[in-house]
Amino acid sequence: MVTIENLSFSFTKYEKLFDGLSMKLETGYIYGLFGMNGAGKTTLLNHISGLLFPDEGSCLISGIPSRSRLPETLQQLFFLPEQFDLPAISADMYTKIHAPFYPQFDESRFREILAEFVVDPKKKLPELSYGQRKKFLIAFALASNAKLLLMDEPTNGLDIPSKSQFRKIMAASDLTDRCVVISTHQVRDLDALIDHVTVLNNGKIIFQRDIESISNTLGFEKIADDDNRFTLYSEDIFGGKAAIMPKSLTKKETQIDLELLFNAVINESDSINSQFETE
Repeated sequence: MVTIENLSFSFTKYEKLFDGLSMKLETGYIYGLFGMNGAGKTTLLNHISGLLFPDEGSCLISGIPSRSRLPETLQQLFFLPEQFDLPAISADMYTKIHAPFYPQFDESRFREILAEFVVDPKKKLPELSYGQRKKFLIAFALASNAKLLLMDEPTNGLDIPSKSQFRKIMAASDLTDRCVVISTHQVRDLDALIDHVTVLNNGKIIFQRDIESISNTLGFEKIADDDNRFTLYSEDIFGGKAAIMPKSLTKKETQIDLELLFNAVINESDSINSQFETE
């Protein structure tokens, strides 16, 4: 779906943000794009959507340069930005104007998600809270059925119940023929939702693995302070430590802790990545 090859980009002539970045995104997967603020997540999404142009290299959507922004390409793409402005019209009117651009737009699914989010489509969009406007755009994005869905910090501005609703709605959506990229620094919000983890740091991809590979290679356990098993990374918690260790050293089947994994990759990327070198 998306092919990025040797992409280089800089905001100033003195320092490159991306320098030879390459990655591929395929349909049927939900990609979690993680990174600290300023890591380059939004800039990368802007390149994929064709809002920014690379200095060198290429970014293709279904073989077509994203910078071309051809109508047939844009019909395959929906980009939900973190910051947005919406016109002073109702949600119903917005949908009437914009939905025809997406050939596969699902009106009934759109209404279902709005109802789940408790968003009134009759109200003018500026009358809604920021969180309600965000939920409206999430509903529109999913209902568009665009093949490529880019979501930049979609849970920012959502309260805890709304974040739970977001995960539930995403899990209930048929995404088998779509490629979804969710960019966030709030890693915990995507637990049990994504298929693939990509960590971006200082404009470089420092970790790329699918969930199955991570589960087969790493173990995540709460251990006692006197547990002498080798750990790749650990953090102090109440009553012991939250630890990541080679899967062979775990005593039981464990669930991936995305937040712990993210912290480990940021602080000990070489140690974590070394576990996958024998694959």
